[in-house]
Amino acid sequence: MLLRPSLLPALAVFAVAARHQNFAQAAQELHLTASAVSHHVRRLEEVLATRLFLRHARGVRLTAEGRQLADAASAAFTDVAAVAHHLQPDADSVPLRIATLRSLSYCWLLPRLPRFTQAHPHIRIELHTGSGLDRYDENGPEVGIRYGLGQWPGLHAQHLMDDNLFPVASPALPGVEALQDPARIAELPLLSDLSPQGWRDWFRHAGVRPPSPLPAMHTFADSTDAMRAAVYGMGAVLARTHVAQPYLQRYELVRLPGPALKARYAYYVVHAEGRPPSPAARLFIDWLLGQAADERTPVPALPDSLLGRPSTPG
Repeated sequence: MLLRPSLLPALAVFAVAARHQNFAQAAQELHLTASAVSHHVRRLEEVLATRLFLRHARGVRLTAEGRQLADAASAAFTDVAAVAHHLQPDADSVPLRIATLRSLSYCWLLPRLPRFTQAHPHIRIELHTGSGLDRYDENGPEVGIRYGLGQWPGLHAQHLMDDNLFPVASPALPGVEALQDPARIAELPLLSDLSPQGWRDWFRHAGVRPPSPLPAMHTFADSTDAMRAAVYGMGAVLARTHVAQPYLQRYELVRLPGPALKARYAYYVVHAEGRPPSPAARLFIDWLLGQAADERTPVPALPDSLLGRPSTPG
């Protein structure tokens, strides 16, 4: 049956009474009298034609039907409270919507982001990852990091950092340990991530004449997936500097012989043209520009107990 909106106050009182299973305690929380709580519960029972509480000399106890309704009501009021909190966040909290590529977020931005949130705890990050081609209007991101030539209609773009391409593979991939000649890379299984520059460009830059046509490759639409496939030994991949760095630091991947090819594309910080960034966005942009000079990717801190070290006295 469909509950009338006029029953919502009775349902809210019932949810509190069910949590306490005591009308007097519910009345105290709601600043009502115990008889008013009892009245709301009885009204709900009459409309539902179902007994929700068993009443006895020592108090009340939920029936099986009452428990079902109490669980549903509690979950519904919790959801409403969460949405209301999102609509009206803390007065000191400033939201900042950011958009970037999944690969850069996973490998470069997220490891550094705690530095920003610790320095600016009043800014609440809303991070969206995808193709990076979001609309920068009132409902979209305020700041983005894009990969390209630096020219997008309606956006102001500020250069963040250049990129290089070089081959990497899992150290466990057969043939990698003894590999010394870039020309032999073509003999490995190769992975592709559909980037504008690919293996043929790199082989040409390295002065290597690869087989023509190139061997069939496993292809991934996202470079994060291509990198993970390389970690698990599916083949060698042409990696980008800022995406590859954490994998190299953890020795999940190793760099193969041969030069780095400067990428035609670079990373840019973007925001809507003609709309100055908010103070929070300006702080974030300045922070990004500073982070671009730090090539080392932060690693997560681990407690001493996981590292087998004695705990440091406080």
